Amino acid sequence: MMFFYSLMMTALPTDPSEGHAGGDNDIMHHILDHDIIHLPTVFGIDLSISFHTMWMWVATAILLIFLTPLFRKRHIVPRGRVANMIEAMVEFLRQDIIYNYIGKEGKKFEKYLLTVFFFILTNNLMGLVPGGAAATSDISVTATMTLLTLSMVLGAGFAHHGFFGYWKGLIPGGVPGWLIPILFPIEILGILAKHFALTMRLFANMTAGHITILSLIGLVFTFKSYYIAPAPVIVAATIGILEVLVAFLQAYIFTLLSGVFIGASVHQDH
Repeated sequence: MMFFYSLMMTALPTDPSEGHAGGDNDIMHHILDHDIIHLPTVFGIDLSISFHTMWMWVATAILLIFLTPLFRKRHIVPRGRVANMIEAMVEFLRQDIIYNYIGKEGKKFEKYLLTVFFFILTNNLMGLVPGGAAATSDISVTATMTLLTLSMVLGAGFAHHGFFGYWKGLIPGGVPGWLIPILFPIEILGILAKHFALTMRLFANMTAGHITILSLIGLVFTFKSYYIAPAPVIVAATIGILEVLVAFLQAYIFTLLSGVFIGASVHQDH
């Protein structure tokens, strides 16, 4: 609701005759990235700090500041409601994803998958903060995280089967030799396609909510009437509440699929 209120305060004109001048641009900062600190370009790389980069740092700082003190000392039973809630989430992810899809080897990937979940979740929730932004609505962020997952998938496969053994395992047993030159590129494309979908799924879902709210609020500017405003306001407020659920759901789905891909790389025979 606070996120929705901030959108309305920055977007709605004080006079309906003003139309939507300036309003759309204020709302679009929740979706589009832009530089806030301009730095020089080094070796063709722009080192400027963008709006999404800043909020990724904020999300990381929140995780370090709040989670580190909670679990600095090991206890059989976590102390405090927040620690109990975090432990419940961690245990759920361990049993439902890590050990369920990867097996006993999942212990090696716990830190990565748990970090992915809480990092994505915190960034998703940052998009609901007034004036904030979800860095996960930036395709460069989701693509980078997918590349990390792909590196874990390949690394797990090479570690368990060897470099050549992993690539050999992509081809089902008993396949005629003349089919191998055809199947191998298809398997490679399949791996890339799955990870491309992982990138687009998180990016699209985290962007869709803001665009939907923007479109609904835009109806007020289109009709230039406060009599029309209540309907889109109510629907937009409902979507804003649902975005809290989407924030958790998309963090879970990205972690789940990462675990599934790693498990398929480790257990190629399944």
